[in-house]
Amino acid sequence: MNNQYSALEIARYIINKCTVENSPISNLQLQKILYFLQKEYLVNRNSVLFSDEIQAWQFGPVVPEVYYQYCGFGSMAITMNYEVEIGADDISIIDRIVNEKRCKNPWDLVSETHVDGKAWAIVYRDGIGNHSIIPTELIRTRG
Repeated sequence: MNNQYSALEIARYIINKCTVENSPISNLQLQKILYFLQKEYLVNRNSVLFSDEIQAWQFGPVVPEVYYQYCGFGSMAITMNYEVEIGADDISIIDRIVNEKRCKNPWDLVSETHVDGKAWAIVYRDGIGNHSIIPTELIRTRG
């Protein structure tokens, strides 16, 4: 069972990993990776990785606190170094998802989250649900 981190702690771990490995990511990519990580934990661990809410925004799922922390980068790569303590068991899962997703085109990641019948699309509903919370149960069942 994980320790339940803040989304900002996880984001800092991801940003540091990508910076150190010379594969920095944008805020858009970071948001989608956070979503895929949360989905992974909900489906395979029956728990959340972080307690922060995820909202349905125009370009997919967003963790607002993390978005606003890094929005100054625009679409540029975020290159920063952080020291974050994450448990080894969690690191193995986080690293697997980050390594799988960070090399994908950001708009392909957006497309992955925009599939009809999935959690984001159910909440967003062509803008009617813009900035509405995507319930964790919906992420678990309809990810």
